[in-house]
Amino acid sequence: MAACLSFVALFAVQSVQAAEESGSVGVQGRISAPPPTQAATITFPRDGSTITDVPVTVTGLCPNGLLVKIFKNNVFGGSAQCVNGSYSIQIDLFGGRNELVARVFDDLDQQGPDSNVVVVTFPTSNLGLGARVSLTSSFAKKGANPGETLIWPITLSGGVGPYAVTVDWGDGKPPDVLSQQFAGNFNISHVYDSPGIYTVIVRASDKNGEVAFLQLVGIANGALTDKQGDSSKDPAQTVTKTRILWQPAAIAIPLIIIAFWLGKRHQLAALRKRLGRNEVVN
Repeated sequence: MAACLSFVALFAVQSVQAAEESGSVGVQGRISAPPPTQAATITFPRDGSTITDVPVTVTGLCPNGLLVKIFKNNVFGGSAQCVNGSYSIQIDLFGGRNELVARVFDDLDQQGPDSNVVVVTFPTSNLGLGARVSLTSSFAKKGANPGETLIWPITLSGGVGPYAVTVDWGDGKPPDVLSQQFAGNFNISHVYDSPGIYTVIVRASDKNGEVAFLQLVGIANGALTDKQGDSSKDPAQTVTKTRILWQPAAIAIPLIIIAFWLGKRHQLAALRKRLGRNEVVN
């Protein structure tokens, strides 16, 4: 009983001290969940289609709230958030045969089952001189707080330099325009003013007019919303959620009073027993 009371009193005192120091009590925990069990589907384009113009819009059904990534020949080609059970992603294609697969990921970057496989062909006769221009990234989704700079690494390959790159960040601001002399890795950056989920479109064209497209998901975090981690982070990581709670501070003071009252009552009962046995009380 005494040990229990000591624990209650200690919890109450620590809660009050935390409230006094910060003005509120922050409770932080790590949340784990099983990976998604339902796959997305690709409904367009149709399996066996020949595509003559890019970008091509891939559409399908998906579990609501998950991130959908499209892979072409197992290379990341674009992403979108599943909204109202469906998605739409503009992707580029490799010359020749392209195997398209949609994969879903939760906020912990845990992968669900693969979709149906759709094979489409982009005829090489549509290509200019040199290897086709291609854009990809190790990040399908990235986030930053409003007013902070979001930096996104992009990989550009193929084609013939110099390259013109435009980035539409999906928030109504004029697109960014960049120039890249050579293929390779480079960063794009942006500052969102308001919280939200935004569709980011990156477009690159080379010296010969060949064009590549990449669709991504940009996140501007709200004041008390969860930070949407990178989709390329370690799948073993978990999302950390922080919430400000006032209840522990409100409960702490009554707990201290109750613990003090019960402790005094226990001491008086023990004193009466010793007096009843004619023991000497110091």
